[in-house]
Amino acid sequence: HCMRLIGAAQRCLELACRRVTTRTTFGRSLSQHQSVREDIARSFSDIEMMRLLVLKTCHRMDEVGAKGAMDMIAASKTSVPLMAQTVIDRCMQMHGAGGLTADYPMAEAFNYARWCRQADGPDQVHQMALGKQVIARYG
Repeated sequence: HCMRLIGAAQRCLELACRRVTTRTTFGRSLSQHQSVREDIARSFSDIEMMRLLVLKTCHRMDEVGAKGAMDMIAASKTSVPLMAQTVIDRCMQMHGAGGLTADYPMAEAFNYARWCRQADGPDQVHQMALGKQVIARYG
């Protein structure tokens, strides 16, 4: 699910970038507001960090197999869906009420990200396993 979630967050960011260049508030484009630019920048950075985490996880799995990469898998399974929800939520904010409509892709992407957090196992279970592995490695 991780790469699909990254793609969904990326798509929502692209839609938000288009929206902020065409929507005006207080007599100027949304894209000219500092807080909007900060949200765009933060979202871009979050997406790229998770993309690198997943790619590193895949690389580790290729090197040592899934059992040897359980720490990276757990980190990806908890971090990517949470990032996707956060980024998609920011993008929905930039669309206003339109971002919530069922016929727009953001609402579906947000619900999918939430579903993934449950379907792949609760965050707490992955965090517990990850914490145990990190302590065993460095403790």
